[in-house]
Formats: sequence, structure tokens, C-alpha cells
Amino acid sequence: MTSSAIPEQMQVPRFRGSGQIDFVEKPVPRPGPGQLLIRVKANALCGSERPQFLGGTDVTPGHEAAGVVVAAGPDTHTAVGTPGGIFLMDFCGACRNCRQNFTNQCLAKRADMGFNRDGGYGQYELIHESIFFPVGDDIPPTEATLLLDIMGTGGHAIKRAQLVHSDIQSILIPGAGPIGLGVLAMAKLLLGEDVKVVISDVVPYRLKMAEAMGGLPVLSTEMSLEEGLKHHGLEAPDVAVDCAGKAVVRDECMRLLAHRGVLVSVAHGEGLKIDNLYRDFVFREMTLIGSEYFAYHELEENLRLLRANRSYLNQIITHRFGVEEIQHAFELFFAGETGKVIIEQ
Repeated sequence: MTSSAIPEQMQVPRFRGSGQIDFVEKPVPRPGPGQLLIRVKANALCGSERPQFLGGTDVTPGHEAAGVVVAAGPDTHTAVGTPGGIFLMDFCGACRNCRQNFTNQCLAKRADMGFNRDGGYGQYELIHESIFFPVGDDIPPTEATLLLDIMGTGGHAIKRAQLVHSDIQSILIPGAGPIGLGVLAMAKLLLGEDVKVVISDVVPYRLKMAEAMGGLPVLSTEMSLEEGLKHHGLEAPDVAVDCAGKAVVRDECMRLLAHRGVLVSVAHGEGLKIDNLYRDFVFREMTLIGSEYFAYHELEENLRLLRANRSYLNQIITHRFGVEEIQHAFELFFAGETGKVIIEQ
């Protein structure tokens, strides 16, 4: 099935490298068996696109996309006109992990949308139906992007900590970028408003956002994480969720955590040093957990949370631009004084 007036060609942003974006023509793909063609309406910028912005890519980036189905190939069940979001990982659905709903750990992943297959900064995106998540007409596409890296990645990190710590009362989040703000928001929604969340950053703009969302801010240029915790009346948090990606920060988090503490690493890059395995890890029964994106089935719960907390979660979106302004959008985003930035088209 196909909606009318799908063009043969489309203008898409090309990431040339050295922080330069121009536009080129690409053919609009047509869906084959099991595939959907999505008219993209919104795509959120992400810090993980920095290598593409600086180094260039032949792939059209964009992995936080939402839009409307405009064509459906054979053997699909989604109606043309259905709005929804696009899951990053084109999981196989058949491997051991997928059968257990660990779709973010697929052993035969076909692609990562926007990284090695054309993503959501183009007008149209071709996907397998299995990674499309329908939402109702009550959720605009820009808000639907919140289901992905913000709520999905943020909520998954909290759930990973809950696997080994059943009575979380306090959390430390180094890094108040969009992912850190997402972790903060999901901590409040999943654990309750009373959980204390200390969040640090070097950018005052983002800390003001965090404070408005219930976080306890720490400006890292003025005090250490330890000083920041004490400033807010805390000694040792139960959980630290690393959204900064710096070894020195992870090391400090591990040192500061309470007994039975959990360090959840969401950020990529650099490492972690444990000097004395017994004293610093075994004796206190510490846990180190990786948290990679989230599983597709988590979208259903997150949609319910979004519907119930729209005004709260929408605070994370601070800027919206047309695709013709994508160069400026990326420059502004990487300058640091934004929340989530959305390209709408």
C-alpha cells in the first residue's frame, strides 16, 4: 500500500566532515517485503553524532526519528497513515537474545539506523516494520522522539540498576546533557519524586534545566562531586549513572558510592580504574553495569509514562529547527547551551 504523491527524489543533508553540512539528492526508496517507508516529521540531535559531524559520512544520519507510514511493502500489517517512532537497532527478532526480548543485544543485528543505514534527517526513511513503534495521533512527532534516547536510554539505565539494588534512595548523575536529563526524568518517574538525584555539569544552562526537573545541581567548575554531594546533604549515593564518559569521573563515582553501590555506565569512551579489587569492589559488594540503549518492548511502558507526564518531559526539548537550519542546529547543540534539539520537517 502507498499514499499518493511520494516523489522519486529527495533533498537530504550530507555530513561532509569538519563540521560542515550541505544538501544532496537521493532517490526515495521503495519498501520491499516486510518494510515500511516513513515520511519523517521529526528527528532529535544526539551527541553520538559528533563523529559524523566532524568526520563526515556517506550515510544520512539521524537515529531518533518519528514520522508517518506512507508506503508499506508486502507481508506487513501497519496501515498507511500510522504515526510512530523508529527504534535505532534493526534487530533480527530470531536470535537467542531477541527471543528473550533483549532486542538491544541482538546477535544478528542488520543495521543501526542513521549510522550504517540512512536515517531520519532525510525526508523519507526505509525501515523493517519490526522496528516501527506506532503511537496515537495525540502524540506529535516531536514529542514521540522523547520515547527514544531520552526516555528509552534513560529508563533502561535506571532499570539496570534496579536489577541489583532494590531500595534505591539516591542517585548521582555526572553529565547533564540530554541523556543525563533523561536519566534524571526517568529516575523521578520510575522511582518516585522523593528519590534524591544529584546531577553535575560544567554548563550552568543545563544545570538550571536539571534543577527545574527536580535535580540537585552541582557545577563541576566550582566543586567536586564529593563536595556537591555534601552540599546537598548526601554522603554516599546508592547509584551513579555515568553520562559524562570520562575515566576520572567514573573513578570518583566508584569511590563515592555507598556499600552495595551500583555504577551504571551509559556514556562511551575512556575507562575505569579499580586500584584494590577487595577494598574498592569486593568488600563493599559493588556492581558495575553497562547500559546500551534499551529494548524495543520498553517503548510500550514509556508511551504510557509520556502520556501521563507530557509537560514534565517536554521541558527537555528546548530548540526546534527546520531541516534547512540543520547546520546552525548542530553548531548550537555542540556549543552546550541547549537541551534536546529537534529537526522538524
